[in-house]
Amino acid sequence: MKVSITKEQQEEIFARLREANVEFSKKYPGESAARQPVHTVYGGAQLYKSDSAVRLGAMARQAMEENAPNYVIFARALSLPGCEKLPTADKEIKALAAMLESNSEKVRSEQPHAWLAHAVYTRVLGKLKSEPVEDFRIDFEDGYGNRPDQEEDGHAELAAQEVAKAMKDKTISPFIGIRVKQFNEELKERSARTLDIFVSTLLELTGGVLPDNFVVTLPKVTIPAQVTAPVKLLEIIESKNGLRPGTLKIELMVETPQSIINHRGEIALPSLVAAGDGRVTGAHFGTYDYTASCNITALHQAMDHPACDFARSMMKVSLAGTDVWLSDGATNVMPVGPHRREKDGGTLSEIQAQENRSVVHRAWKLSFGHISHSLSNAFYQGWDLHPAQLPIRFAACYSFFLEGFEPASVRLRSFVEKAAQATLVGDVFDDAATGQGLLNYFLRALNCGAITEEEVKATGLTTDEIRGRSFLKILENRRSKEKVTS
Repeated sequence: MKVSITKEQQEEIFARLREANVEFSKKYPGESAARQPVHTVYGGAQLYKSDSAVRLGAMARQAMEENAPNYVIFARALSLPGCEKLPTADKEIKALAAMLESNSEKVRSEQPHAWLAHAVYTRVLGKLKSEPVEDFRIDFEDGYGNRPDQEEDGHAELAAQEVAKAMKDKTISPFIGIRVKQFNEELKERSARTLDIFVSTLLELTGGVLPDNFVVTLPKVTIPAQVTAPVKLLEIIESKNGLRPGTLKIELMVETPQSIINHRGEIALPSLVAAGDGRVTGAHFGTYDYTASCNITALHQAMDHPACDFARSMMKVSLAGTDVWLSDGATNVMPVGPHRREKDGGTLSEIQAQENRSVVHRAWKLSFGHISHSLSNAFYQGWDLHPAQLPIRFAACYSFFLEGFEPASVRLRSFVEKAAQATLVGDVFDDAATGQGLLNYFLRALNCGAITEEEVKATGLTTDEIRGRSFLKILENRRSKEKVTS
């Protein structure tokens, strides 16, 4: 057989190709295997307490009790699929709920809209009791404002003390961090001091132990130097406090056009992430600062503005294949009624209560639409600013995952069975990427509480296989078993 390329020539060419492939794999390692929270709740640093997550959950449940006392009202407020077919009379609503609780699968097959409404409602209530806040950001920026240095110093120290107490009392959210001010010329010294006081105080109180999933949020990043500087500060803090290099992580906020496209006309995000020297875990979109920077008037600054869709698409494309999580912004219309109860426990009139509920439902529906839009565009995390928004965050996530559950289960089960039954010689399973995407779908659904471990069985996989996070490993194990039995 005649060939033109010598073995030595090929090895020389492939050596250079190997270097390029390895470098590419370093830059694009694929989606992080860690759990990503579905939201980040922001609150002013001056207000943070060790039990903030618990109290937010209680307030969220109260909002549910007052504005959606049953699954039908909740479903109609959010316009869940088939909500118009649900009963209206209290007796019928209760009877259907009893059927759902006693024979859920039968109702699911006969009245899927009723099953979905009931499942979303009950699972949201359960989530608000068990884990109402997945991620909390103690805010020293927009939610805090500019205060005298002595006052911010005190709040940085007090917030660290509260976090240490939350760690001890086990009331801390699974993810937590702080947002400092921008590292521009005006605020860089203030930001550095707040960062140092908070982290150093916390480490002193905890014996050098950080909370799980701790992160520092950098707002309004416009140039790589605004990432490099805090990274250098974090290196010093780590060295002084005996932390392993790289322990302190950061996330970037995309809030200006310059964080999307730089002065040279290049996509800016890769260089901003690179400036983080391996510390960047997330990029969060700031809806309202971004739209304001684009000269969009306040009336039209909204999550679903075309300018926001463009920015999110740029974020998605430029960071695809990396291990940087993407987060959307928040709906700024708060679900708060116009009427308040008196502090001494007074009651509202029926008209006032109905007016409150109407206002809350409008805000809920708006937020539900925004979150659903984010999820459909693969932004699986977003911001929440008020406890009454928490039910809608989880409702939107649960509805998203549950509506797509059956077709996704069939597809994943089909992929796994195909791999297990395939011939062992010469077989190429070319749907691994799709299979991994489906696996990630179920893992996200399981992590946030949208689906149960029992429901995972419909995929043909075990919970351990889902949590193993690797579709290729699942295939290898299934093929190995097939080989042993054949």
